Amino acid sequence: MSIDRLRAHWGLSRTPFTKELAPSMLFASAAHQEAVARIDWIISERALGVVCGEVGAGKTVAARAATAMLDSSRYTIIYLPNPAVGARGLYIQIVRALGATPRFYKALLVPQATDLLAAEAAERGKTVVLVLDEAHLLSAEQLEELRMLTNQEMDSRATFACLLLGQPTLRRKLRQGVFAALDQRIALRCTIDGMDRKETGEYIAHHIKLAGRSDTLFSDDAVALIHEASRGLPRQVNNLATQTLIAAFATNKSICDESGARAAVAEIAAE
Repeated sequence: MSIDRLRAHWGLSRTPFTKELAPSMLFASAAHQEAVARIDWIISERALGVVCGEVGAGKTVAARAATAMLDSSRYTIIYLPNPAVGARGLYIQIVRALGATPRFYKALLVPQATDLLAAEAAERGKTVVLVLDEAHLLSAEQLEELRMLTNQEMDSRATFACLLLGQPTLRRKLRQGVFAALDQRIALRCTIDGMDRKETGEYIAHHIKLAGRSDTLFSDDAVALIHEASRGLPRQVNNLATQTLIAAFATNKSICDESGARAAVAEIAAE
């Protein structure tokens, strides 16, 4: 089966349920809108914030939507997707993102990073927004370095905003006594939950419309089953809706019904 044949069967002009969407095209569920608003506040206050959610809940998508609206002449976005770089690696990535060559020795690298962060604000009038994804994987040493980094101005106004994105284990990790100093510096916390049943249906319809069809393509029973199996988590909805399209196409149906959704759930459960 080719993607072209699948699209032709359903009368779609593009493949639906992909993550290759401009921020303006994203579906704005209540949880997504709340997360974006909170991230906006974190950025405007140059604060330290934590956004948690299950895998596929839309944490990175919310951060991308919030940062995409920022004026590049006033903000510098540093996105660190992978914590598996060690404590020194965090500083190296910050220094490189700010256009400098990282110093070799950590004793020189740390002040280099902090000086560059301060210079963005003081000399260029720009706020750095540091986004650390998969933050639940940060080591104790990295979290301690992060605390030191956010403590440079002796509790006066911070020079940059910092956003930690992670699974729910991050919230529990930060509550441990050893991280109390960092935990107390967190100005705002947000948890992104799955969409409700109504939003899941609207989400599916939104993506189908973006792909070129405005009529009903998924039956109510199919939507209900997809919602139940996905718990309303956008990434899982994408996977199940895509598999439902394929299953219904394979049986030459003109609508994605409950049988197609059941086949999709079984297919993904078997992976």
